[in-house]
Parts: sequence; structure tokens; C-alpha cells
Amino acid sequence: MTPPQSSSRLQAVLEAGHFAVTAELTPPKNPVAGPLTKKARLVADYVDAVNLTDCQTAVVRASSMACSMVVQKEGVEPVMQMTCRDRNLIGLQSDLLGASALGIRNLLCLSGDSPRIGDHPDATPVFDVNSFQLLQLVRDMKHKRLLASGHELKVGTNFFIGAAYNPMSKNLVSMVKRLSKKVEMGAEFVQTQMIFDVPTFESLMEAVRADGLHQQVHILAGVAPLKSVRMAEYMNAHVPGIQVPESLIERLRSVDNGDPARVLQEGVDICLEVVEKIRAIEGVAGIHIMAVFCEETVPEIVQRAGLFPRPDVTWDQA
Repeated sequence: MTPPQSSSRLQAVLEAGHFAVTAELTPPKNPVAGPLTKKARLVADYVDAVNLTDCQTAVVRASSMACSMVVQKEGVEPVMQMTCRDRNLIGLQSDLLGASALGIRNLLCLSGDSPRIGDHPDATPVFDVNSFQLLQLVRDMKHKRLLASGHELKVGTNFFIGAAYNPMSKNLVSMVKRLSKKVEMGAEFVQTQMIFDVPTFESLMEAVRADGLHQQVHILAGVAPLKSVRMAEYMNAHVPGIQVPESLIERLRSVDNGDPARVLQEGVDICLEVVEKIRAIEGVAGIHIMAVFCEETVPEIVQRAGLFPRPDVTWDQA
């Protein structure tokens, strides 16, 4: 039996044609839920779902599945992230079955950062599958009710299937093909890397529309408030796929008088300008706010962008 069309709030918002808002929350490094609960309550009214990262940058944190359950208890819909780095094929499928049984309905499939950049550089990376193959695996468990072994499930999983996407490559043909392949493998929505260079993103979206992909997958554009000049410079130097124009870094420098709050406010203002431009691009279905360690800015960004209150939708919550 094919799962219902809207198995999550996020899916229902997108299927109804509303401009979606998601945000990202970082699981704690300690076995305590309090800080995450506080962040979930802070953003609850302003987003349609929140991503729980899966040991991002290969640093040990509480599991994405456990943290998804923490925010779900607070009435915030989770997007559970899953990387291919840390689990073999058995572990991936086991966690997928468990997450679906727990009522987690949104899943973002990722490759995962190399352990070499994290806090356990000697850890063994698994990568039994890559992110494309993980998408296909999740799709088959959902629609065909099949495990990778060919074993048939009595009940299929019920995820709204997502993928990450880097929109900043200058090779438009390659990037469109990559997005097309992710859709072919099962992606129903994508969340992009942080966007600061809007003209480059506009060029990509023009190519995406020419291929009709904007009608096949929901594209959520990644945005972020820059906290400091150092953050912007670090991302340009060390984070693949992120390009912060020098003009924006100069704006941060111009207000950097030793008051971090003033610099962050400028970062919020820049983020809102990016959001305004992105909303005008045909084919963009929403934004994904990556307010890393400054989640308190999410309500302001959503309110000032004119995206509050969030739409009232219905979906199958079984």
C-alpha cells in the first residue's frame, strides 16, 4: 500500500504550495536534553520542522534519532539527518525501521563528513553506500517495502525523503545532473548549503527550471546569519560549497567595534536581504535557516521576513 501523500507537516506545507521554513538544531555533546528542549521551544512557532544533525563535522554528539524524539515531544516536527559514514548497511536499515516506528516522518540523507576533520580522526568511515544509494534504499523501503537484501517488509516505512544539495558550483550542467539523479533516486525535497552569492544561485535555478526539476522536487534554499567576520572568512577558506562575497564581509567589518551583538545583528540583516531575493526566484519552495549557535535569531528572521505566522495545514499524523 502506498503511504499517504502528506505524512508530515513539512510535506503538507509544501504540497499545499506554502513557502516552507525549516531550521537546524545541533544535538548536545553531553547526555542532557535540557539545552535542546530550550532551543526547540524557542523556534517552535516559527518553523514547519527542525533538522537534527547527525554528528556534523564528524564530532560526537547525541544521536539524531534520539534528539528527534526530544523535539517531537515538544511539539516540533523533526527532520532526522542520517549519514552513510557511521553505519553499515545493517545499521542503516535498522535505524530507518526504528525511526519510522517512532513516528519520525522527515529524513535527510547525507554522505557525512570525513572522520579526519572531527574529534576522532582515526575512526573508521563505513560508507557501505553513498548518499544516492541511501536515497534509493529509503525509497525502496517506503514504496516497494523491500530491504536491500530483497526481504519484503510487511509494512513500508513512511518518510518524506530529503537530500542535501550544493548550489554553488560554477558547472551548471553538472549540478543540474546531480539534482536530477537525487530526484531519480527518491528525493522529494532538498535543502541547499548556505547561500550568500544569490546571482550564482539564480543562474542555477534558471537551469533547474529549464529541466523542469523545480516541479519534481521541493527546493529549500539554505540561509544563515553570519555571527562574525571570522566565521565568514573561515567558511570561505574551509567549507566547500560556501561563498561569502567580500562585500558582505566588509559590511561585517564596518560594524565590528568589539560588540558581537552588533555584528550578529548585521548578519541577521544580511540574511534577511538574501531571503527577500531568494523568495523572488521561481522554483524555490522555502528556506532552511542554519543559525549555528545563534538559534535565538530564528524568530526575528521569520517575523521580519513576513513568514509568521506559519500556515495552518492538516496531514496524516498516524
